Amino acid sequence: MLAAAPPVVSVAPVTLSTPDRELRLRVSVPAGDTGPLPVLLFAHGFGSSLHAYGPLTDHWAAHGFAVLQPEFLDSRSTGLTPDDPRRPSLWRHRVDDVRRVLDGLDRIEDAVPEARGRLDRDRVVAAGHSFGGQTVGVLLGLRVLDPVTGRSTDMSDPRVRAGVLLATAGRGGDALAPGVIEQLPWLDVDFSTMDAPALVVMGDADHSPLTTAGPAWSADPYLLSPPGKSLLTLHGAEHSLGGIPGYDAAETTDAHPGRVAALQTLTTAYLASALDPTDDARADAAAVFAGRPLGRIEARCRTGPSALKPHARLPR
Repeated sequence: MLAAAPPVVSVAPVTLSTPDRELRLRVSVPAGDTGPLPVLLFAHGFGSSLHAYGPLTDHWAAHGFAVLQPEFLDSRSTGLTPDDPRRPSLWRHRVDDVRRVLDGLDRIEDAVPEARGRLDRDRVVAAGHSFGGQTVGVLLGLRVLDPVTGRSTDMSDPRVRAGVLLATAGRGGDALAPGVIEQLPWLDVDFSTMDAPALVVMGDADHSPLTTAGPAWSADPYLLSPPGKSLLTLHGAEHSLGGIPGYDAAETTDAHPGRVAALQTLTTAYLASALDPTDDARADAAAVFAGRPLGRIEARCRTGPSALKPHARLPR
């Protein structure tokens, strides 16, 4: 069962040195001595920062995860200029930064006394929103195609055992709106190699200007990847999925506390079960399935039961 949520301790900024800058991150852990904590890496959306997404990151930390939120090069806080030569490779810089965080867990523990001795290197998962969802996808096996050669590089990391992709971009090619690939070359991707388990979350009112495919575009990471995935569709949800970017984020145009609460419960349950199939967190998530539907979950499984029951309905 999910334990009663203890207070959360958050420390920011914690810094790690990289070849071109100081990588800043936020570290959030449950207060007190709760034993070893699974590590949850969170990748923010394009332009966001380590201070965002409190509705999810606070909940995950309160329910037993050590949540690490790196601030990527594309964050508005870095002041990256439009002509910066690193722009076409922003997706790669993000993945490199996540790997640096995983490589730097000892230094993170030294910098955050509340995390010292508590980060479990054998239980690592990841979650990300929008561009951050693609970052997580790459860690799970997704490949970005080079716009010139059409080739790709495997940048997956076996340390990351499962992920949650929230309102993430779908396929490239003719699914992209005119001119998008020139501006965002990392949107030409191959999902066929994304083997690791994942929960894909989409809003059926998420009308992205990046695609001609409509809201269904965000289901591509589920539909075009190997089995072993679950898809959560939230009815009426736009790109902010009810308000996950922040408690009072201006970009939230579809504020809906019920959607956010469902995401808190379901993502926590999914990640806990992905790390330990005997964990009964899914039973807690099942309690929200009865009643008036807020969304729908389906699954494409290799073998055995899915981490979340297929075709379940959520209360509005």
